[in-house]
Amino acid sequence: MPISTEHVGRSYPATERYVVSRAKVRELATALGDDSEAFRGAAPIAPPTFAIVVAGHAWEQMFNDPDLGLALERIVHGEQGFEWTRPLRVGDEVTATLTIEKVRTRGPVDWIGSSATISTTDGEEVCRVSATFVHSHAAEEEQR
Repeated sequence: MPISTEHVGRSYPATERYVVSRAKVRELATALGDDSEAFRGAAPIAPPTFAIVVAGHAWEQMFNDPDLGLALERIVHGEQGFEWTRPLRVGDEVTATLTIEKVRTRGPVDWIGSSATISTTDGEEVCRVSATFVHSHAAEEEQR
């Protein structure tokens, strides 16, 4: 069965533990062209968009869920947002838990709203990443 409103509320298990490392924080800051001491100093924090690295592992669970019938090659990342409790810090050990928040189908397109909660392995919520994905149906699906 393809994705539908029946899938709203579906949550996936927490991802494997991800350790925020100094090297990864520096790599992203460099890629962003940001030489701020906040990302490179003695007690660095991660740039805000670093949360996408962790959320991406949770999104994979949804993309690979056979019940949803999603095809990654037909998905576009439409929008994203962040709600922060505190910054990610080097040394944080975190996981992400994804929930499908909304599904709308309009013609040949599914609009999928999701929310990934990033928490430390001790249970402290750090960030919530919301994302909307646009999934187009295969041509053969439209002919049915």
